Amino acid sequence: MNAPTLDELAIDPERYELLDALFNAEATRRDFFRIAGAGVIVALFLETEVVAQPKGGPVPREIGAWIHIGEDNAITVYSGKVEIGQNIRTSLAQVVAEELHSPVKSIRMVMADTAMVPFDAGTFGSRTTPAMMPQLRRAAAAAREVLLDLAAGKGKTERDKLTVADGKVAGPDGKPSFTFGQLTKGQKVMKVIPATVATTPANKWTVVGTSVPKVDGRAFVTGTHQYGSDVRRKGMLFGKVLRAPAFGAKLTSVDVKAAEAKPGLTVVRTGDFVGVVGPTEYEAMKGLALVKAEWANPPKQVGAKELFKHLKETGRAGKGGFGGGGVAQGSIEMGIKAADKTVKETYTLAYIAHVPLEPRVAVAEWEGDKVTVWTGTQRPFGVRGDVANALGVTQDKVRVIVPDMGSGYGGKHNVDAAIEAARLAKATGKPVRVAFTREEEFTWAYFRPAAVIEVNAGAKKDGTLTAWEFANYNAGGSGLRMPYAVANVKTNTYSSQTPLRQGAYRALASTGNNFARESVMDELAHAIGMDPLEFRFKNLKDARLKAVLEAAAKQFGWGKKPDAGRGFGLACGTEKGSFVATCAEIAFDKAKKDVRVIRAVTAFECGAILNPDHLKNQVEGCVMMGLGGALFEQIDFADGKILNPDFANYPLPRFRDTPILETVLLDRKDLDSAGAGETPIIGIAPAVGNAIFAATGVRLRSMPMIPNGLEVK
Repeated sequence: MNAPTLDELAIDPERYELLDALFNAEATRRDFFRIAGAGVIVALFLETEVVAQPKGGPVPREIGAWIHIGEDNAITVYSGKVEIGQNIRTSLAQVVAEELHSPVKSIRMVMADTAMVPFDAGTFGSRTTPAMMPQLRRAAAAAREVLLDLAAGKGKTERDKLTVADGKVAGPDGKPSFTFGQLTKGQKVMKVIPATVATTPANKWTVVGTSVPKVDGRAFVTGTHQYGSDVRRKGMLFGKVLRAPAFGAKLTSVDVKAAEAKPGLTVVRTGDFVGVVGPTEYEAMKGLALVKAEWANPPKQVGAKELFKHLKETGRAGKGGFGGGGVAQGSIEMGIKAADKTVKETYTLAYIAHVPLEPRVAVAEWEGDKVTVWTGTQRPFGVRGDVANALGVTQDKVRVIVPDMGSGYGGKHNVDAAIEAARLAKATGKPVRVAFTREEEFTWAYFRPAAVIEVNAGAKKDGTLTAWEFANYNAGGSGLRMPYAVANVKTNTYSSQTPLRQGAYRALASTGNNFARESVMDELAHAIGMDPLEFRFKNLKDARLKAVLEAAAKQFGWGKKPDAGRGFGLACGTEKGSFVATCAEIAFDKAKKDVRVIRAVTAFECGAILNPDHLKNQVEGCVMMGLGGALFEQIDFADGKILNPDFANYPLPRFRDTPILETVLLDRKDLDSAGAGETPIIGIAPAVGNAIFAATGVRLRSMPMIPNGLEVK
């Protein structure tokens, strides 16, 4: 074939330098049509991924997403994003339907299959909505323009008299009229477009911004929807892997003779990796129990009792790990001197587990020198690389398919089960499934980082903040930025030696940073005798944060007096481009040492809303998840062992813990849409802590706040 022309690639003809970046465009074109079949393909360049060209400025090089319109009228969207339960499949289908003026049910989403979708770094950081949504809008808008061009040519009519609606392109009187399939039949048109295509403004949306029902909702409700745990392959076996009795333990000897002698079992050993494969999971588990292993335990390790002292003592500033990233302006010393009241306190944050509904699971199947892995991960391309490195093959030999998974919360970036399944499958020549038990999930996944947070702050009697010094040891800098106006500020993060494997968690460090900040703001307000809401308004300059605070306070009825034994508290914050404010009411039973959250009102703003009903679900899910970390979730550990690796000893919010939830959504169609899966979690803990203080006079400075109830003398 000849190389695509400028017209075929839909590139501004004055940007000649783009041709240098398209040396592989024909190969890409062939690959796309091989996967999707004949029709029209629109591929979108990611302009944030650039390479320098000798002839001039930066040039796009990565395809972010692509849309195929087939001869059968099918509209297929290919994206590397993952459906984790956040319902992004529906939201992304909505934006494509909006631009193509087609029903949402006509949009098919192909997601997170490394053999079929463009490269994607992963689904994390609340980036899907602000990054992928605009890409798909532009690609769909460009596809609409291609269809109009094809219809004008086919119908020999003026293009500006044609309209697109309900999967058809038609003239003013319905003539000519073509279905998308009629226009794309026999075509192999590929348009590679820059990210500058005009899209429908938010104030003219008719599909986006509405509560479109969940795509495939019936399958989820009836239990027919397939998750990673449901994957079964012909002839599939089940694997169990030998794991150390403690973190850092080294395997010194292993005897697998008894397991090997068991009929139907295969024992696989590669270095320190030992796995047993059997026809059922139970038989594999019984076979693993026959393996006799001896371990050399490491020297005594830091446990939960020594944790916070250890984090502080090993903390170091500067780059690397979670260190650095702070700001300094003015003089903290002068700010403290100018204050009428000061607060200097230490806050702590325990390690907590992600506790996904679906523990880690993977199925691997080899065909020749290639392996396909089905697994639940937020980083399919990252896991592809992990599997390739572990098995000593190139990445083109590994395909990772991500079925919808039962939640991740930042905890499924790495999936050890994928590598384990691939190893066992290669050794046995059969498909192999490896599924973590709940205890394995609690122990061998990674945890939300623990933290020590030190705050030194001051305010004048009139409510003016004078100083804000804030340091986070170990957890990181998310949510570190001070949203309140203060002349003298010093913030920093310090990287500590962590005794447990730690990693990303919903909203990252902003859960702890916002807890400490909003608690100290409450302390200062009470110290100067000012209403906590008034005190925040006194120092807030950000109009969007003010707006959610006003909305939450109004809905809650802030200012009224609580009943006896009750307390009110509020908090607000911003992270990842969105804004939240939460008001909470708690009830305290002194005799039972019991604290119950009675009511939580959350106001949230993330720009233009894509799907109000699903956004409300996200907000309320965050609030409920945040309650666990706020009140009683914590990992207990000593000598390299997790001491509470099960639901019996690791409490999560239950139905009895559920407060009345009220959600106020602020729809800003004048602003770009931001992600919503994380920020709402950061308001509930400080709001509850402040409410507990209002009811009891006790200031709680650790998360969880009441793992064993609350005793008030």
